[in-house]
Formats: sequence, C-alpha cells, structure tokens
Amino acid sequence: MRDLRKKILLESGKTVSRKARSRPDSLGASPNNSPTPSRGASRVTSRYASEEEDLSDSEYEDSLTNSVANSEEGDEPTVLTSWSDRLGDRIAELLDRKRSSAKGRETCLSAYTHIIRHHYAEEQLEPQLKELVPALLKSIRGGSNADEMLSAIKALAMTTLSTESDSLYDHVYPSLKSLCQDSGEESLKVEAIEAMSIVTMCGGGSVTAAEELLDFLVEIVESDGHSIEAGDNGPVVAAALKAWGFVASNLDDLQGQSDQALEAFTEQLDSTDVNVQVSAGTNIAMIFEAAREDEDETEEPWDLQYDQHKLVQRMTALVRESSKAVSKKDRKHLHASFNSVLTSLEHGKGPGYSTARRMASNPHTGGNKTDFNEEYREYGYREKIRIHNISMIVDTWSLSARVEMLRSVLGAGLAIHYLDNPVVKDLLSSAQVEFVSTPKKGGRGDEHLSPPRKNRGGKAGKGANF
Repeated sequence: MRDLRKKILLESGKTVSRKARSRPDSLGASPNNSPTPSRGASRVTSRYASEEEDLSDSEYEDSLTNSVANSEEGDEPTVLTSWSDRLGDRIAELLDRKRSSAKGRETCLSAYTHIIRHHYAEEQLEPQLKELVPALLKSIRGGSNADEMLSAIKALAMTTLSTESDSLYDHVYPSLKSLCQDSGEESLKVEAIEAMSIVTMCGGGSVTAAEELLDFLVEIVESDGHSIEAGDNGPVVAAALKAWGFVASNLDDLQGQSDQALEAFTEQLDSTDVNVQVSAGTNIAMIFEAAREDEDETEEPWDLQYDQHKLVQRMTALVRESSKAVSKKDRKHLHASFNSVLTSLEHGKGPGYSTARRMASNPHTGGNKTDFNEEYREYGYREKIRIHNISMIVDTWSLSARVEMLRSVLGAGLAIHYLDNPVVKDLLSSAQVEFVSTPKKGGRGDEHLSPPRKNRGGKAGKGANF
C-alpha cells in the first residue's frame, strides 16, 4: 500500500502543506541550535494529530512526497518517526539546558505538551519524572520570558494528568502559588491557577490541601483579584471560579466551604465580565446540588445563609439581559447559562436540563394521540459529549466542572485520554453513558444506557426552597 502511494505521489509532484509545516512537534532537529545550511538538514515533517483532528491521508501523502523529493535530490528518504521517539527527543532537549535558548525551550515545551496531549504517555514519562519535573520548574521559576514560563506551566499540568504520581503536589504547588501571587502577567496567573487545581487533585494533594486551595480561590474572588495583585481582572477571577468548581466537584463534603463561597459568588453576579458571571452562577448551582445530595443521604438540610429573594431576582434579570454593552454572543451565552441555573435551582436538576415536553411516542408512525394516552415526556438533559461510540451525559454540575477543566487542559486530546488514561477516566467515572452503535445505511444506531451510578453524596432530587 505504501509503495503504491509512493508511486502515485512521485507522479503528482505535491509538496508539504502549510498546515503540516506549522505543527509544533514537527521538529526535525533541536530548536536550540541554529539550522545547518547543508542539504542533510532537510527532513520530512513529523506526523501527528493536530489540535482538532488526526492527520488526514492527504497530509500524510504530502509528508511522504516531501521525503521522496529529498531522495530524488540525493538525500536518503527520512523514515517517519513514532510519537514516542519524538517525545524522547523533546525530553532529552528539556533535560539538557546548557546550550539552550529561551526561544528553543519554549518551542520544545510546546512540542512536548502537544505530544502528550494527543497520546497517553505515562509509560514514557514515568521513568524520567524525577528529572523532568525539576526541569519544568526551572522554566517556571526562572524562565527568561513569559512565553517560556507559560509553556512550562502548561507542560506541567499535562504531565500531572498523564501520570499517576502522588508526590508531585509537594514539589510543584509552592512554585505555582508563588508565581500566581508575584507575577505581573495576567496569562501566567490564569495558567498557574488552573495548574494548581490540577496538581492538587491529581498530583497527590490531600483533602486539607484541597480545602486550603478553595479558601485561596475564594479570597481571589472576594477581592476581585486584588489579593494576588490582579485587581478587577476578569480573566483571573474567572479562572479562580473555574478552578474552585473543579476542586469542589471532587470533595465529598462542601458544607464547611459553602457559606463564604456562596456570598462571594453571589456578589460576582454583578460583574461586568460575562465569563465571571457565568462561572459564579454555575458554582452557585453546584453548591445547591451538593446540599440536595447531602440532604438526600443524611436527611439533614444545610443551613445556607443567603438572600433567597435577591439571588432569584438577579438571576432572572441575567436571563433577560438585553444591554447593548454586552455583545450578542455574550448575551446568548449569559441567557442560556442562567436559564440552566434557574431550572436547576427550581427543579433540582443538573445543567442543560430542558423542561420542554414532547409526546412519549410518535403518532406519525401509526396510531393517534388517544392510542398513546397523550403521554408526554420532558426532553431532559441535552448536554452530551461524544467519544467514538460513547455518548456521555453531563447531568450534574460537579461533572460539568470536571469536563470544563479537562477540556481546557486537554483540548482535542480529551477523547484519547478518556479512553486510555486512568486519571481522566476516574475524573469522569460518575458519568452516565450511552453506547451508540454505528448507524446502518438508511437506519439509526441502537443505543443503551450504562447502569445507574451514584452521584457524589447521593442523588439530586429535591429542588432548593425557591
């Protein structure tokens, strides 16, 4: 098959596509050194999955054609290297800093992160973790510029998710917190907050460590970012809210954390930043969800201190927000989010639940409404994630918070890590899934639900007292 492709490509005269040339981990040689002007430096672009999709056949053919063209000019055709070999090269570069430059390290860190985002690499990372983590921390603590430090934080978060090490927290958390507090760069603060939550929950942090992080994040929200020298900074406050939701979603008992957090989140409903408002609203919904679940299990209600009338009134206003100061896209996001939150509070449901009704059976396929006793059914949960033949139903706010964080860190690599990575699989283990068969021609695939599972602290049932 490859010989046939080679023959066809020789006749076509194609060249490497611009998209293939721009890939971050297509490093033919170390980025730390200047390129050699010899013909031997010309090498085929590495093959790997992009941020959004796997390499297409045409892009593979482009890469192969380039290799054949080099051979015609006198070079030996380069064999396409495996992703694990490329990862090994990137790790070797990260560990050898003597002849590296800031730009070279940044490029290498980006390539390293890209590879382990699109491949589950625990087997390749584990043997070198003791040397690799200190190398990443060097770039975080003393990077030559913000770009290198930013790339190192992302690499550290991905490394944490890719391994099952329970000793990372003690080594890296202090550096991340110091950077979050001391850096003057908004982007570094945002990434540090995200990485702190990942390291705490997936890198060996204790329950006490998680609760301390929640307190730290609430301080950021309460102070509008002033507690970490980021006053009135929307992205930083939104990052703190998102991280709070992710950490809180993994704790069994939120009662001690709820009153102060609920007050801080309610105040942020008046923020001028839509992302801050939405994140505050979803966290409020998560707190009430945790209260419902705990009450179902213990039969003891939480004594939440909040102004019920003010909360409902403000959320209702956000559902109807029509200010021209808010873009059309943001207004749509705001309306949909707070419709979902209000439905959750009023009916005791999770995110994205639709109370709109439809007939339980379709009279157009035979019979009439009388035959079906005019039975109606609510549309129910509409938020789902499709991974191959698996459709995951997002039916709790705690699950939604985890999905949101994993999407942020893993991007298009979420599917691969869900299937192969036990850390990610465990984070999403509470999800109810549908297994959807491949549709036959002219028909629809068969579906069936996974067995019911227990949510954190019990099942959501009763709504809040609204």
